[in-house]
Amino acid sequence: MLSKKTKYAIKALVALGKNLDKPPMQISKIAEEEHIPKKFLEQILLDLRNAGFLYSKKGAGGGYSLNKKPEDILLVHVMRVTDGPIAMVPCASLNFYHKCDECVDEKTCGIRSAFIDVRDATLKVLTETSIADVIGREDNLKIGIVNL
Repeated sequence: MLSKKTKYAIKALVALGKNLDKPPMQISKIAEEEHIPKKFLEQILLDLRNAGFLYSKKGAGGGYSLNKKPEDILLVHVMRVTDGPIAMVPCASLNFYHKCDECVDEKTCGIRSAFIDVRDATLKVLTETSIADVIGREDNLKIGIVNL
């Protein structure tokens, strides 16, 4: 299941992506518009800034803006920054691998094999979907285009 942290990170990036040609957005505005607890959002935006997705400006007229184009921010990268592994079991992870404690033989483990397939299918979608794509999907859903 998608964590609240990742969901809120994506929602904040979408809000900032829609705000591209405008002044930086303040945390309080993002929190209010996206229904995200402000304190939680502060930590999320800090993580996203440290990962290079965001630019922050202090002082009057300050706030956050995207440091990259929305089409260059892939969901896979957001998820890895906010939650770490994409795989549902550690032995199927590409970047956070470790052997399961109870595993006898990974080479013949049906669970690992099935969840490598799940990981690969999930990675395909997440590496092909950007913040710009999410914005486009929202726009299409608002005008009633269902087939994406």
